[in-house]
Amino acid sequence: MQKLGIPQPEAGMAHSVEDALEAAKRIGYPLMVRPSFVLGGRGMEVVHNDEMLVEYMNNALQAAGENVILIDKFLENATETEADAICDGKEAFVPAIMEHIEQAGIHSGDSACFIPPVTIPKKHIETIERYTKELALEMHVVGLMNVQYAICNDVVYILEANPRASRTVPLVSKVCSIPMARIATQVMLGKTLKELGITKKAIPHYGVKEAVFPFNMFPEVDPVLGPEMRSTGEVLGISTSPGLAYFKSQVAANQKLPTEGTVLMTVADHDEMLLETASLFKELGFKILATKGTCAYLNENGIKAEPVLKRLEGRPNLVDAITNGEINLIVNTPIGCRSKDDDSYIRKTAIKYKVPYITTMAAAHNAALGIKAFLHGSAPLKSIQEYHADIK
Repeated sequence: MQKLGIPQPEAGMAHSVEDALEAAKRIGYPLMVRPSFVLGGRGMEVVHNDEMLVEYMNNALQAAGENVILIDKFLENATETEADAICDGKEAFVPAIMEHIEQAGIHSGDSACFIPPVTIPKKHIETIERYTKELALEMHVVGLMNVQYAICNDVVYILEANPRASRTVPLVSKVCSIPMARIATQVMLGKTLKELGITKKAIPHYGVKEAVFPFNMFPEVDPVLGPEMRSTGEVLGISTSPGLAYFKSQVAANQKLPTEGTVLMTVADHDEMLLETASLFKELGFKILATKGTCAYLNENGIKAEPVLKRLEGRPNLVDAITNGEINLIVNTPIGCRSKDDDSYIRKTAIKYKVPYITTMAAAHNAALGIKAFLHGSAPLKSIQEYHADIK
């Protein structure tokens, strides 16, 4: 990375609690910590202070044995992106960049993503393509490679690179009409990208990859997302508008979004995205129920919301409302497992009564945009071949 001039988050390694504390002092919190043998995000965690780090290290060292613990600076409020590439050793080709909907910190396998990007500036897309090609050639990759990035404070950082096929290859192939596995196989057998006539084409539609989770099979498991991968599959929605593509991806993931009714909002961080999303739900005709803090914040900012009690605050409460079928969609961002006020019961109740639920504000905002796109007239049904015919 240093040779190629590609920025990456500051990092360190630790064999002991003392090593970890020393690295934390040098890098600064928050940190992403994980065992070196990590697969699928197992054992990965974001820590915010010395106390959390010491507790993590004591547990991780016991489980990790001789393996080292990897420590990276965690980029807050970053947009995560990734790119799949095919390289023949002399030339590299990137069909499309993917823009994750959830912010960095959610495992890439659990994130929904747009193909191609919707909000990433052109300059960053060009940077990501350049970094990906330079890296593939420098590492002498022949075949497929997946690279994950985070855009933070207008800088593109590389997070990791995997010289192999990723789980997104079939989805990128389908959206871009490029048989990536076939091409990569031919390249590994000696063909060049030039011989195969591979060229970059503009994609006039959008695909949204959405993860599928098994939480309905495990009613006592909190379905909150984090660095550990929890999904067991994925689906794809395609449309000419990003909002409708997102809406279709939710239908495919068995989480059909409502087009009317009541939205329950109980959100940890009160910010502009909450106001924008709530305003959009109001514009679409939804009634908003909200817990005390969220309700007060919305009303103070001119968005009418009605209060609802949490489980420990009395009855009737939000659990009663969900049980009685009074709520059609739940937006609940976790307050964190270390809070004395555990809110996992909200998400577990949603699963039990099959109410669609969302645990990040980015996904909630896209859900509102998806509902709006659907209500304003769905695009005509098209086969995958018809979508591919529009790619010039």
